[in-house]
Amino acid sequence: MVKVVVIGAAGGIGQPLSMLLKMSPLIDELALYDVVNSIGVAADLSHVSSVSSVTGYLPVNNGLEQALSNADVVLIPAGMARKPGMTRDDLFKINAGIVANITQSIAKKAPQALVLLISNPINSTVPVAVEVMKRYGVFDARRLFGVTTLDTVRARTFIGQLTHTNPREVSVPVIGGHSGVTIVPLLSQSKPSTACLSEEERENLIHRVRFGGDEIVQAKAGAGSATLSMAYAAFRFAEIVLEGYEGEDSSSTSFVYLPGIPGGQELAQKLDVEYLSVPMLFGPNGAIKVVNMLDKLTPEELDMLNVAIDGVKDNVKKAMEFVNQYFEEHSM
Repeated sequence: MVKVVVIGAAGGIGQPLSMLLKMSPLIDELALYDVVNSIGVAADLSHVSSVSSVTGYLPVNNGLEQALSNADVVLIPAGMARKPGMTRDDLFKINAGIVANITQSIAKKAPQALVLLISNPINSTVPVAVEVMKRYGVFDARRLFGVTTLDTVRARTFIGQLTHTNPREVSVPVIGGHSGVTIVPLLSQSKPSTACLSEEERENLIHRVRFGGDEIVQAKAGAGSATLSMAYAAFRFAEIVLEGYEGEDSSSTSFVYLPGIPGGQELAQKLDVEYLSVPMLFGPNGAIKVVNMLDKLTPEELDMLNVAIDGVKDNVKKAMEFVNQYFEEHSM
C-alpha cells in the first residue's frame, strides 16, 4: 500500500497535481491537505474511477498530522505563486516560512517519507527544509528532493518544436539550479541532436528554458504563474520516484544535498558546492546514487555551470540566514 500526501492540494498547482496523482496506478491512498478547500477537492476527486482512495484534511483537529500519518511520499506545492514584478527573493521571504513549518510536521510525523519539494524558489527552500530536518535529527539526503523537472519538460518541448520531433521522444539533461542563469540545459547531450540549430537559435533556446516561467507570468497578466505545466512536471517526477520505490529502474534530475547521496560527495568536492540539480538513480529508499555528468560537458556548458554554482551558493546563503533567524524566533 503506497500512501501519497499533497500539502497545498487546493492551490493552482495542487489541484491539477492531485488529479494526475489520482489517476496513477502506483498510488493506493491519496491524502490532500490545505488550509482551505481541501475537503472539497478530495470529494471531487473521489468520484474519479481509479484505484486510489482520497481523503481531505484541514488545519482543524491536527489535520496536517493526520494527513502525514503513514505517508510514503509527500509532495509540497504549498506557498505563494510568483506575480508580475515579484523577484524570487520576494517569493522566498514568504515561502521559506511556509516550508519550514511544513517540514517540522514531516520531521515529527513522517520522517521516513520521500519528500518532493515544489515550493519556489527551490534553490533556497530545499536548504531550508534540509536544515529543519537536520535540527530534528531525521535528515536523510536520499529522501529529500527539490523538483526541477519543469526545466527538463520545457527543454524537451522547445527542442521538439525546433527539430520537429515529438517532445516525448526528446531526451536532454538540465542541471544546476531552478532559476534563471542557474539553469543549465546540456544541449550537447540532447537526443535528437541540436547541432542543426544556428547559434542564434541555440542562444534563444537556452534563454527560453531558463526564463520560460516569465513567459507564463506575463501571459497570465497577474493572474498566476506556471501551475498546469508545473503540476505535470511534478507528477512526472513523482512517477519516477514511485517507480524506484516499487523497485523498478528509474532516473531523473533533482536539486539535492549532494554530500548525503552516494556519488554526490565527490561531485560536491570537485565543484565546491553542496546543493545542485543533478541526474540520479532512484530505488525503494529514494536516491541510489548521483550520476557524474562532468566529463561530458562542453567548455561552454562548464562555463554556464560555474555561473550557476555561484548563483546557487548565494541562494543557499540566504536560506541559511533565514533558518538561523527562524529558529531564534521559533523554539523547537
